[in-house]
Amino acid sequence: MAVQPNTQTQVPSRHRFHGLCPFFAMFPETFVEKWISRVTSEADTVLDPFCGRGTAPFQAILMGRDSVACDINPVAYCITRAKTNPPSQSAVRRRLTLLEKGFDAAAWESCRRRLPRFFHLAYTPGTLRQILCLRSQLHWRSSDTDCMIAALCLGALHGESQKSASYLSNQMPRTISTKPAYSIRFWQKHGYKAPERDVFDLLRRRLDYRYESPLPAKRADVHLDDMRNLPHHLRKRQTPIRCVITSPPYLDVTSFEEDQWLRLWFLGSESRPTYGRISRDDRHERREAYWGFIMDMWRMLGQILAPASDIILRIGGKGFNPDEIVTGLYGTTLIARRHVELIDQEVSFIQRRQTDSFRPGSRGCRFEVDCHFKMR
Repeated sequence: MAVQPNTQTQVPSRHRFHGLCPFFAMFPETFVEKWISRVTSEADTVLDPFCGRGTAPFQAILMGRDSVACDINPVAYCITRAKTNPPSQSAVRRRLTLLEKGFDAAAWESCRRRLPRFFHLAYTPGTLRQILCLRSQLHWRSSDTDCMIAALCLGALHGESQKSASYLSNQMPRTISTKPAYSIRFWQKHGYKAPERDVFDLLRRRLDYRYESPLPAKRADVHLDDMRNLPHHLRKRQTPIRCVITSPPYLDVTSFEEDQWLRLWFLGSESRPTYGRISRDDRHERREAYWGFIMDMWRMLGQILAPASDIILRIGGKGFNPDEIVTGLYGTTLIARRHVELIDQEVSFIQRRQTDSFRPGSRGCRFEVDCHFKMR
């Protein structure tokens, strides 16, 4: 009997860099893949001025496109740069070995003791001393290798340690850093204790898992800055940008300085949540100010995009209805001083919100709107 050929389509496995660090308020790579396939060719450059955890720029380089990314959030920058400019696995392993050999636990004890109470309940003394060493020694802004190690740390810094040995902290969500006082009350109520973890061993395991997927052939251009400054960064760029795929911060939904405060601390910020220190646009609560922020986005895009560019926006907000979002977006395009046409729009209701897992019953964003614009 002749053997029949297998005609089933093989579904490609998800690249393991996509899950490098869980992040609140993110769109899936399938969203990016759909639009890149629909509106770009391999000669095009994809821009994401609010890159978050880097889904759009990383998917773009996986699909053979050039990519430019920007975010004012240091956590977002670190994760995006690590994914889109990865060093070799061997280079990361060598660097981890050097860091571990140079680690002196006693040298970090006084620093550990000075930290607020949250840290003493979130981590065991041995784990916290190793975290402090890496926090001090990693040059994540200037070194691709150190940036990757920092991103691996960010992904392991907090999470559901009662279910998985992949996290360093006492029980916490993996997408956000709960506030210190709330975390302490939660741990005491449930009797949770910080797990004993060797940070260097855990990072090696995470490294091996992520690097099971092949490294991308291209690299992205990633900027740690306010998106308003992109015209300055891109003024000498030779290749025109013809596609934007992004998701601006939603109205009154989340604040990265508050929700990512522990990861920001690891990257050098304060040992508590801050508000408005890094970005004046972190969380707009008034609609007038929010639409002013969106106008600045359109003004910036009007300066840098090539003719006949496609702009894909996913957006939402607390208290908005879909018509208000579309009307507001289209109305603010006038500031671009270019002809902008709304090609299509689609509304999707959020069935399971991320906030439900740690803020049950909260009123948040209930739907998202995808808008496709053409800038002539």
